Amino acid sequence: MHPTPRLRHRGFTMVELMVVLALIGLLLSIAVPQYIDALERGREQALAHNVAQLRKAIDQFYADRGSYPDRLEELVERRYLRALPENPFTQLVDWATVSPPSGAKGGVYDIVEPVVPRRATPPGDGASTVAVPAATAPGGSAQATP
Repeated sequence: MHPTPRLRHRGFTMVELMVVLALIGLLLSIAVPQYIDALERGREQALAHNVAQLRKAIDQFYADRGSYPDRLEELVERRYLRALPENPFTQLVDWATVSPPSGAKGGVYDIVEPVVPRRATPPGDGASTVAVPAATAPGGSAQATP
């Protein structure tokens, strides 16, 4: 007795499944690195925004009170910020502060931008290295070293 044609054509062959899996693997090998790079760029932008907001709040504090805050938490207590922003790479409030120059009142003159961890990239792809810039006055521009 011969099997009916309906039973012979059920399911997929092993070759068809292997081709589909190979295509899925190829698409994932293209998409996943781009997704990870997009997440990294998002964290870098969030870090730059958080640093700018902290520096702006320090500037406003100094303009209003004539002295720098004694600690970063004072910016929240005096309502210059709603909350201290987190470092998007560490998920912690771990900002390093710079003391004011001699003669200035307060304890926080500026914050030091953390080093952004970057994965190795091949030369010539347009990516640059990121270094800790020199501490500058709040609101000033920092000079990054290449």
